[in-house]
Amino acid sequence: MAGLDPRITDASSKLFAEASSLMPGGVNSPVRAFGSVGSEPFFVRSASGAEITDVDGNSYVDFVQSWGALLFGHAHPRIVEAVTAAASKGTSFGTPSELEVELARLVVGMVPGIEKVRFVSSGTEAAMTGVRLARGATGRNKIIKFAGCYHGHLDSLLVAAGSGVATLGIPGTPGVTEATTADTIVIPFNDLVALQTAIEAAGNDLAAILIEPVAANMGLILPHDGYLEGVRKLATEAGALLVFDEVITGFRLGPGGAQERFGIVADLVLLGKIVGGGLPAAALAGSAELLDELAPTGPVYQAGTLSGNPVAMAAGIATLEMITEDENLYGRLQERARDLVRGLIDAADRAEVPMVAAAIGALGGFFFSGDEIEDYEGAESTDPDVYARFFRGMLAHGFYLPPSRFEALFISDAHTEEHIDGFASAAAAVFATP
Repeated sequence: MAGLDPRITDASSKLFAEASSLMPGGVNSPVRAFGSVGSEPFFVRSASGAEITDVDGNSYVDFVQSWGALLFGHAHPRIVEAVTAAASKGTSFGTPSELEVELARLVVGMVPGIEKVRFVSSGTEAAMTGVRLARGATGRNKIIKFAGCYHGHLDSLLVAAGSGVATLGIPGTPGVTEATTADTIVIPFNDLVALQTAIEAAGNDLAAILIEPVAANMGLILPHDGYLEGVRKLATEAGALLVFDEVITGFRLGPGGAQERFGIVADLVLLGKIVGGGLPAAALAGSAELLDELAPTGPVYQAGTLSGNPVAMAAGIATLEMITEDENLYGRLQERARDLVRGLIDAADRAEVPMVAAAIGALGGFFFSGDEIEDYEGAESTDPDVYARFFRGMLAHGFYLPPSRFEALFISDAHTEEHIDGFASAAAAVFATP
């Protein structure tokens, strides 16, 4: 398998050169620079459904979908209409609005085990608020997280994180002090023995166990059978809060996310991406007792000028309403994700390329490996150059994959059987390229 040259992108190259003189690395989020896949980014002019079009006029079938924020594809007419109507009435109020109440009502009705939500503007804010609330509510300090699970770029959790931190090979980051991370305990994913040991080491000072129930920031790694049940049991026994980071899995594995999919209720849930319908919005959710510890009803402070932004709320409402109206949605998405993975595995097998892959809900993922990948250590052991060549080859065939081997594939309802079949055919062509 050789890395084909991506499509000619003269206008993108000029924009990237100018952007690099104006912004660090020419981008506003590190993975977008395409550095780990040996390429330069293309700049998007427009997007519709499953496809994006760059400034040179090249179109790509998009399996990134704004990093999972788009369940119904780009520029869905109903969401665009909702956003336009909301924006025409004002883009930001700085006061409560009816739209916040409407979206909160939908979220509470769909996600198991929650009674109240606090809307924020990003998944990082949701994680930051969740950690602060867990510590404030329990009076404890220590947090257990899992290597390769990414919970945004707040200081105390930027340790052995996946996503862009892993992509760039950064072990932590300068600017984060040892004191900031002293109360963060990092253990391997899918290892209950390691979790039990960590809990015992934390003693009576463990505030929370924070986990992506399906790891999707170190590639896609599914929990072992019984693993999440074991995590729930150990958290309860330790008197610690179980926090599910469902920024990715929320509304992507089903209407109730991973909690509904696995039949496990967490104490706190972080939501993002889909909850904002493609606009900047996220949420912390949980019981009324826990959420009322937040100001103004409780002593744990959190605030945000754009929290509950009316335009983002309108996009979220339209998205969640579309979910509730389509009882066949998740069956369709699951089958497309499975077909995508089956086609990719078949193409790899025919070319004798070692590969393992998985699909769950509207998520897919693969590793160039002959062994199953169960944790961050396994994901790190895969060859970045092999992924980079495959990425460039697929881009040359008109398919946009995550520019990092530590990310998942995102399937939307806009992806058709033709897109899925085309993906497999393109993969076969890339594998066959000498």
